[in-house]
Amino acid sequence: MILDSSDQVTNFAADMVCEVINTRTQSSTPAVLGLATGGTPLGLYRELIRRCTRGDVSFQNVETFNLDEYVGVEPSSPQSYRYYMLENLFSHVDIDLARTHVPVTWNVDLEQSAVHFERKIEQAGGIELQILGIGSDAHIGFNEIGSSLGSRTRVKTLTQRTRDDNARYFDRADQVPRTALTMGIQTILESQSILLLATGEGKSRAIRNTIEGPITASVPASVLQLHPNVTLVIDQPASVELANRDYYLESERNRTGFSRSS
Repeated sequence: MILDSSDQVTNFAADMVCEVINTRTQSSTPAVLGLATGGTPLGLYRELIRRCTRGDVSFQNVETFNLDEYVGVEPSSPQSYRYYMLENLFSHVDIDLARTHVPVTWNVDLEQSAVHFERKIEQAGGIELQILGIGSDAHIGFNEIGSSLGSRTRVKTLTQRTRDDNARYFDRADQVPRTALTMGIQTILESQSILLLATGEGKSRAIRNTIEGPITASVPASVLQLHPNVTLVIDQPASVELANRDYYLESERNRTGFSRSS
């Protein structure tokens, strides 16, 4: 779906998340959400906080799993993704923090932590809706270029490009961690549905390669073409490199090429 502005992307995404949560409101099982960090989801989280405050949605019956966490950064550090989630969502909604799962990477056996994270997802019944952003090189989570398309949660070395993109969150570029614990591509693909968000022209080439290019480990997000229930929501600037942009705009639902949900 190609929308006019990032605000419209935010509202569409919030509608979709709230629908999943509210459908589960009277259920004995929680809505299980996969969450992303970075700049793209911030608008979504602000809107979810606003709607929760207004009483339109409650997070009391929600369980969450974050895509990734830096290795070597304490959870209390402002650069950690646990801290990011507390500051930008968890501390402002009525969620049980015991049901919020961010990969544990501090003072632990990382391999065992990855296994434990996968087991937690399985025990929760799997992820119902996975929210994704996309890197400028089309990585998802921290599944960098060349990641196995069948990978599970594991430690990944970050590319210099990813470290450069994330340097704005640190005081100095040399403080950006070199490794992270991330959900694997196969883990992501096992989600019941996926919502991929992208805004800004800086993501336009990644979006083009994801939708219109071949499925390849050189474009990790391209594997989403294999998933039966992906919704891509982007703004106009993020669509500028799409060869078939006019077709997508004219299609019945403004659905992009690999979104097959109906």
